[in-house]
Amino acid sequence: MKTFLLICDLKDEPEAIEAYDKCHQAVPEPILESIQEPGILEISIYRWKNRLSMTLITKDDFSFEEKEQMDLSNPEVQEWEAFVGQYQQNLPGTTPHWKWALAEPIFNFAAKKD
Repeated sequence: MKTFLLICDLKDEPEAIEAYDKCHQAVPEPILESIQEPGILEISIYRWKNRLSMTLITKDDFSFEEKEQMDLSNPEVQEWEAFVGQYQQNLPGTTPHWKWALAEPIFNFAAKKD
Protein backbone atom coordinates (compact mmCIF):
# COMPACT_ATOMS: atom_id res chain seq x y z
CA MET A 1 0.00 0.00 0.00
CA LYS A 2 1.02 3.59 -0.64
CA THR A 3 0.00 6.76 1.18
CA PHE A 4 -0.29 10.21 -0.39
CA LEU A 5 -1.20 13.65 0.92
CA LEU A 6 -2.67 16.29 -1.34
CA ILE A 7 -3.56 19.89 -0.51
CA CYS A 8 -6.04 22.33 -1.99
CA ASP A 9 -7.47 25.70 -1.04
CA LEU A 10 -11.11 26.62 -0.99
CA LYS A 11 -12.14 30.14 -1.85
CA ASP A 12 -11.77 32.12 1.34
CA GLU A 13 -15.50 32.79 1.56
CA PRO A 14 -17.69 31.40 4.35
CA GLU A 15 -20.40 30.38 1.86
CA ALA A 16 -17.94 28.41 -0.29
CA ILE A 17 -16.46 26.64 2.73
CA GLU A 18 -19.90 25.73 4.09
CA ALA A 19 -21.13 24.51 0.70
CA TYR A 20 -18.01 22.39 0.14
CA ASP A 21 -18.37 20.76 3.57
CA LYS A 22 -22.07 20.12 2.97
CA CYS A 23 -21.66 18.47 -0.44
CA HIS A 24 -19.19 16.00 1.06
CA GLN A 25 -21.80 14.79 3.55
CA ALA A 26 -23.53 12.88 0.73
CA VAL A 27 -21.06 12.07 -2.04
CA PRO A 28 -22.88 10.36 -4.94
CA GLU A 29 -22.27 6.63 -5.39
CA PRO A 30 -20.77 6.99 -8.92
CA ILE A 31 -18.11 9.29 -7.44
CA LEU A 32 -17.31 6.81 -4.67
CA GLU A 33 -17.01 4.08 -7.32
CA SER A 34 -14.65 6.28 -9.36
CA ILE A 35 -12.45 6.65 -6.28
CA GLN A 36 -12.27 2.92 -5.64
CA GLU A 37 -11.90 1.72 -9.24
CA PRO A 38 -8.27 2.85 -9.85
CA GLY A 39 -7.05 1.38 -6.57
CA ILE A 40 -7.78 3.95 -3.88
CA LEU A 41 -8.53 2.00 -0.71
CA GLU A 42 -9.16 4.87 1.66
CA ILE A 43 -9.59 8.62 1.34
CA SER A 44 -10.04 11.30 3.99
CA ILE A 45 -10.38 15.06 3.63
CA TYR A 46 -9.59 17.44 6.47
CA ARG A 47 -10.11 21.19 6.53
CA TRP A 48 -8.43 24.01 8.43
CA LYS A 49 -10.11 27.30 7.59
CA ASN A 50 -10.02 27.27 3.76
CA ARG A 51 -7.07 24.81 3.44
CA LEU A 52 -7.90 21.20 2.61
CA SER A 53 -5.71 18.15 3.16
CA MET A 54 -6.61 14.84 1.55
CA THR A 55 -4.99 11.55 2.45
CA LEU A 56 -5.08 8.64 0.04
CA ILE A 57 -4.20 5.08 0.87
CA THR A 58 -3.84 3.13 -2.35
CA LYS A 59 -2.85 -0.19 -3.78
CA ASP A 60 0.81 -0.44 -4.73
CA ASP A 61 0.02 -0.20 -8.44
CA PHE A 62 -2.04 3.01 -8.11
CA SER A 63 -1.24 5.68 -10.71
CA PHE A 64 -2.33 9.32 -10.66
CA GLU A 65 -2.03 9.37 -14.44
CA GLU A 66 -4.41 6.41 -14.77
CA LYS A 67 -6.83 8.01 -12.29
CA GLU A 68 -6.75 11.27 -14.24
CA GLN A 69 -7.50 9.51 -17.53
CA MET A 70 -10.38 7.59 -15.94
CA ASP A 71 -11.79 10.81 -14.46
CA LEU A 72 -11.50 12.72 -17.74
CA SER A 73 -13.51 10.03 -19.53
CA ASN A 74 -16.23 9.83 -16.87
CA PRO A 75 -19.03 12.43 -17.34
CA GLU A 76 -20.31 11.99 -13.77
CA VAL A 77 -16.85 12.69 -12.34
CA GLN A 78 -16.51 15.71 -14.62
CA GLU A 79 -19.86 17.03 -13.41
CA TRP A 80 -18.84 16.48 -9.76
CA GLU A 81 -15.45 18.14 -10.31
CA ALA A 82 -17.12 21.17 -11.91
CA PHE A 83 -19.57 21.35 -9.00
CA VAL A 84 -16.96 21.18 -6.22
CA GLY A 85 -14.51 23.19 -8.33
CA GLN A 86 -16.66 26.28 -7.98
CA TYR A 87 -15.65 26.36 -4.29
CA GLN A 88 -11.95 25.65 -4.84
CA GLN A 89 -9.09 27.83 -6.01
CA ASN A 90 -5.85 26.78 -7.62
CA LEU A 91 -2.68 26.61 -5.61
CA PRO A 92 0.40 28.08 -7.31
CA GLY A 93 1.82 25.57 -9.75
CA THR A 94 -1.34 23.52 -10.27
CA THR A 95 -2.93 23.06 -13.68
CA PRO A 96 -6.38 24.56 -14.32
CA HIS A 97 -8.17 21.18 -14.24
CA TRP A 98 -6.25 19.78 -11.24
CA LYS A 99 -6.62 21.92 -8.13
CA TRP A 100 -5.03 19.44 -5.73
CA ALA A 101 -1.25 19.50 -5.25
CA LEU A 102 0.70 16.45 -4.16
CA ALA A 103 2.66 17.13 -0.99
CA GLU A 104 6.19 15.80 -0.64
CA PRO A 105 6.83 13.61 2.39
CA ILE A 106 9.64 14.96 4.57
CA PHE A 107 9.32 12.89 7.78
CA ASN A 108 7.92 9.57 8.79
CA PHE A 109 7.92 7.75 12.12
CA ALA A 110 6.73 4.25 12.84
CA ALA A 111 6.74 2.82 16.34
CA LYS A 112 8.69 -0.37 16.81
CA LYS A 113 6.55 -3.45 16.81
CA ASP A 114 6.80 -5.55 19.94
